[in-house]
This record gives sequence, C-alpha cells and structure tokens, in this order.
Amino acid sequence: MTKKIAILFVCMANYCRSPTAEGVFRSRASAAGLDPFLLIDSAATSNYRIGHAPDPRSSDHAARRGIDLTGQRARQITLADFENFDHIYGMDRQNISMLKSACPPQYHHKIGLLMQFATRSDSDVVPDPYGGDVDGFELVLDYIEDAADGLVASLRAQIAAQSDAPGEAI
Repeated sequence: MTKKIAILFVCMANYCRSPTAEGVFRSRASAAGLDPFLLIDSAATSNYRIGHAPDPRSSDHAARRGIDLTGQRARQITLADFENFDHIYGMDRQNISMLKSACPPQYHHKIGLLMQFATRSDSDVVPDPYGGDVDGFELVLDYIEDAADGLVASLRAQIAAQSDAPGEAI
C-alpha cells in the first residue's frame, strides 16, 4: 500500500467553497476508487466560522447533486497542515496570498489554485458565493466539479506511478 496523498481545500471561512470542494472531491475520488489512497480535508484562512457547519445554501445545492456536506465543521488552517498535507488548494488569489504568508517557505510548492485542474470552465478561481444569489452556489458547484474531475485524473496518474505493484489497476 502506498502512502496516502493528503489534499486540503482552503477558502476564507471554510463555510462555502472549501467544504463544497471537499465534498465534491470526496465523491469523485470515491467513484474513481481512489479513497483508500487519499486523505481529504478543508480549512479556512480566517477564524470567522470555526466549528460551524457549511453554509446551508452550499449544503442544499450540493445535496441536490448527491453531495453530503452535513458532517463537516469549519476549522482554521494550522502550521502543521503545511507540513502534513501534500497539496493545498486555494479557491482564489486572496486565499493563495494568505496561505503563502502563513506558510513556511519550504512548503510553498504545495500551494496552488484548485481551478488549475479545470478543463471545461474558463475561470481560474472559484468565486465566493456568500454575498450573492443562489445562482452563485450553482456556479461554484459547476466549477468545483470540473476541477475535481481534473484533480482525480491527475492523482490517478500519481497513484499509479507510486503503486507498490507495477501495472496494478486503480
């Protein structure tokens, strides 16, 4: 068995976007048979909503697509996360800036935008839907589903390359 690849999704409050990314990615990774190889979590750059469940609008829209966010609770990123997670994906440039400010320099290479994996969306960031209307939550799901599919494909290749049994199907 290979070492689990640890993935962390981050937004400002861990209330809308990063819990959605965690939930969507868990679902996509599970459907692809990758869950035994992954550790998946989400966190906030701020301490605004620590301990809170995801925004009810995020949970409702995700549930309509078969994604369950109800077990999640917001937490703030810690220094240990930079060491312990292999990949840390922010939702927008402000998240990336805040992450890099808090991150020890030797771990900067772990930080990137989630939308770098998108193939069907033209945005390079996941916009914050919090202050907008319900259409924003649907757009966030569309973008995150696109990026999650690309990330699953990327990780399948990474897992296959480090597999203990060469040629083993994943």
